[in-house]
Amino acid sequence: MPRKAQTDDLFGAAAAPDPAPPVEAEAGDGSGPPGGPDRPLADRLRPRQLQEVVGQEHLLGPEGAITRMLGRGALASLILWGPPGVGKTTIARLLAEAAGLRFAALSAVFSGVADLKKAFDEARARRRPGLSGGGPSGGGQGTLLFVDEIHRFNRAQQDGFLPVVEDGTVTLVGATTENPSFALNGAILSRCQVMVLRRLDDAALERLLARAEQLSARALPVDEAARGVLRAMADGDGRYLLNMAEQLLALPEGSAALDPAGLSALLARRAALYDKDREEHYNLISALHKSLRGSDPDAALYWFARMLEGGEDPRYIARRLTRFATEDIGLADPSALPAALAAWETYERLGSPEGELALAQLVVHLGAAPKSNAVYVGYKEARRAARETGSLMPPAHILNAPTKLMKQLGYGAGYAYDHDEDGGFSGQNYFPEGMERQRFYRPAGRGIEARILDRLREWDALREQRMAGRDTPTPRTRR
Repeated sequence: MPRKAQTDDLFGAAAAPDPAPPVEAEAGDGSGPPGGPDRPLADRLRPRQLQEVVGQEHLLGPEGAITRMLGRGALASLILWGPPGVGKTTIARLLAEAAGLRFAALSAVFSGVADLKKAFDEARARRRPGLSGGGPSGGGQGTLLFVDEIHRFNRAQQDGFLPVVEDGTVTLVGATTENPSFALNGAILSRCQVMVLRRLDDAALERLLARAEQLSARALPVDEAARGVLRAMADGDGRYLLNMAEQLLALPEGSAALDPAGLSALLARRAALYDKDREEHYNLISALHKSLRGSDPDAALYWFARMLEGGEDPRYIARRLTRFATEDIGLADPSALPAALAAWETYERLGSPEGELALAQLVVHLGAAPKSNAVYVGYKEARRAARETGSLMPPAHILNAPTKLMKQLGYGAGYAYDHDEDGGFSGQNYFPEGMERQRFYRPAGRGIEARILDRLREWDALREQRMAGRDTPTPRTRR
């Protein structure tokens, strides 16, 4: 018996599986006759109302940002930012219909300056009064210009949108998988609202599978465990999920239900989103670094594995782990830095995949180690002080005097050789004359730095006594 298909749309109304005729579009935008059996399943299931879009309730729900915007009758230019397969193109089409705008589409991959100019000229002509299909005031029809992969336009091309967005010639809706903060001009961002689309969660993916079953009038030939694996294989991409479902529905009627192993043998898992040169790269290395700083080796191992699975160069990870050993652990565990260098060297000698185990061991070491950024903070403060104090000379007593003139000038006079002093500590001043003593290195008191802190406190007390002319050391005290 077929699995019961879910028929409710995003907000509980009946969801029609067959798409409505597409919004009137510019020639060549890819729209065509709807509902044909030869069209891909994902296209046949394309929502025909904004309420049917799944997984974006924060934008399209009753209190969603886009819903409120449409309710006010004022659709602003938008940047739709989100991963592939979450409905960016569909939302743009349906926005045009909901706002009574003509839908025109361009792809930054295939379009140039001439294409932009043509689209802008046609939008201007469409706004002229007296055109059929104009607005209620007879003032022509506005245009929603959808630009897919808008981040692929260069800076000059992006600037070309500014005048037509400002004067209302077009309502721009750009789609991008890249972080707009880095991929788009600030001038464009100041004229558009950025709407963040989420990867589809498990519930949204299940709703898509149910719609596919309803349209096909048959259940997917998978058992419950394989159904869960199928959703996981899509990794939040609705289009990819429906493409896999279409392959399953193409199996002969009456085929035995596939288990997870059979499903994996038939279908390919979607490659995880990861681009070594773009935002996901920085997101994952940030997650690894912060998991280590938060002393969570399990989470750190997960992000380490995610980066490797995404194709990251293990040498890059080794370099960042070595940086972490100095920045976030420092002297709280002096073995962290040698361990990082050893793991890096081990990887260089063994290569992948054997050498990756050494890096995994390092990840756990760093995650479990006591943390201190005292050296890192102290170094930055010392650099700042060095810039501020300019060219102050060292005090004369710590200068070498290899010549007679230098001795006459007092170089080296009064220098105390610490190894000859009681306790191996002279307590002399080593800062420049005219500069007050400063504290740059402040041990965190964790791990080995707890012992270092005790030692520095003892030396501080001895220094104060000896600079005041008293030679009796105070007993060493523990924190």
